[in-house]
Amino acid sequence: MKSKYIIIAILIAVSIGALISIASDMSAYASFAMAEQNQDQKFQVVGYLSKDKEMTYDPEVDPNYFSFYMKDKKDLERKVVLLDAKPQDFERSEEIVVTGQMKGKEFHASKMLMKCPSKYTEEEVQLKDMVYQ
Repeated sequence: MKSKYIIIAILIAVSIGALISIASDMSAYASFAMAEQNQDQKFQVVGYLSKDKEMTYDPEVDPNYFSFYMKDKKDLERKVVLLDAKPQDFERSEEIVVTGQMKGKEFHASKMLMKCPSKYTEEEVQLKDMVYQ
């Protein structure tokens, strides 16, 4: 009977440890301003590519260094450094979500998600809707 309780206690402890580990990896949505104020924390910043600013990616020099400028939802622009390869069709993205933390005035991202534009135009969507009705 006691070994049953010991096993249950171990399972509960492992579950709590897993939940704490998952919770510590989660990051909150924020602006660049909030990330600058809390440089020791991880954040997710949602924004848009600043197409008028330079992008740096030279796979011959460093295939895991890509930098670009991004404006957050509050229109604050910062340089973003992604230590990974430049994603395909990056310039076509409608919205970007970067996960990482500020280091000075630069946001160092460990992950990036892109919302790409629809491959269909509004006309094509209406035509498809008519066909399927």
